Amino acid sequence: MNLSDSQTAVPGPRRVSAMEAVLAHLRTAIERGEYEVGDKLPSEAELCRTLEVSRPVLREALRALQTMGLTVSKTGKGTFVVASAVEDPTFGDYAASDLMEVRRHVEIPVAGYAALRRTPEDLDHLAHLLERMERETDTTSWVALDTLFHLAVAEASQNPVFRRVIEEIRDALARQSAFLNELGGRREQSNREHRAIIEALTDGSERDAADAMAHHLDRVRTTLDDIVRRGRADGAARPATDSTDHRPTTGEGA
Repeated sequence: MNLSDSQTAVPGPRRVSAMEAVLAHLRTAIERGEYEVGDKLPSEAELCRTLEVSRPVLREALRALQTMGLTVSKTGKGTFVVASAVEDPTFGDYAASDLMEVRRHVEIPVAGYAALRRTPEDLDHLAHLLERMERETDTTSWVALDTLFHLAVAEASQNPVFRRVIEEIRDALARQSAFLNELGGRREQSNREHRAIIEALTDGSERDAADAMAHHLDRVRTTLDDIVRRGRADGAARPATDSTDHRPTTGEGA
């Protein structure tokens, strides 16, 4: 099996979306102390007006800030700063570090068992899912297929306990996937990594399947770490701001 495509492919420059520009702007403001721990962020209406973006774009950025652990949203009260730096994002009920630790201990051996026990129907199902993922352009739909792919690998292991474990963390996996694809542009690389997993399962190689899943999870971890470490020095993902009105200078708006 050849993992060279997913290991060596270098993605080109990725256009920063309006949501990413707003997120970077607010994250920078928090990290610089413009909004201190305990402070309430301006209202959605005020932020939309100041940053010149639509409410859906702003809300996506606010959700990402909360996932990063920088803010918390209180119904009827607003959004409050709870940390001055990104430490460990949270996906649903689970911290990213806990989720990744469990994924390595579960999904890598699961892939090995699946290579030994998969049926032709399992392979057909996985191939169909991947074909749909490679055609999909909508992030939400792709994320749903991504979670189904990992669940299908667990099902191919023919061990219902493994399937139950993946079911338990399914919501967290979806949240993590959406986060990484929105901020890390992981979709095409992830598709290549998924194809390598299917090739190993088709070959019936326990070792190659485990290695392919390990590589996939390593890339997930690396992207997550890059997002967490991304600070003020990351000019490519951070918009410049106008010194008079503090708006992100992105060409994408409402």
